[in-house]
Amino acid sequence: MVLPLGLAWVVTKALLPTLGWGLLIALTSSILPMIVIIWGARTGRWDGHHVRNRRGRLVPLLAVIGFSAIGLVLLIVFRAPWPLIALDITFLATLFVTSAITLKWKVSIHAAVAMSAVAIMAIASGPEWWFATLLVGAVGWSRVHLQDHTTAQVIVGALTGMLAAGLFALLTQ
Repeated sequence: MVLPLGLAWVVTKALLPTLGWGLLIALTSSILPMIVIIWGARTGRWDGHHVRNRRGRLVPLLAVIGFSAIGLVLLIVFRAPWPLIALDITFLATLFVTSAITLKWKVSIHAAVAMSAVAIMAIASGPEWWFATLLVGAVGWSRVHLQDHTTAQVIVGALTGMLAAGLFALLTQ
């Protein structure tokens, strides 16, 4: 949720556009999908908000992809700054890749999101953001510590996040 606001600030340097664009992306890429996930967990459609059962992940992943696609269309229609459109394209590409992987093997989407957020902010704003990689390590450690992922699943997730940031860099050159 923080990445869209951070990138919107870097791109616009103005409060209202930052809030408008950043919240639009956060709403369609994070908030609305999380509402679907929590609803499904509370109604017993899947095993909890982490959706540990890989077979139960299809509907939540499709919801995230659908909401993100709606967000992308809105960004284009309302003529958002290109880096924000590129961010949403990057989100969708990452979702397709992690969804394909997670249907067979439970890659850490948390690690992918954390790593891509740090790398995208470093690309957009400056190398000082690489220090936030320590937070990616903390996210990865927590996923392993909670026994939601193996170390390999976290590493592949983080590498997927780096690839996503590479796509963002290519799109914004």
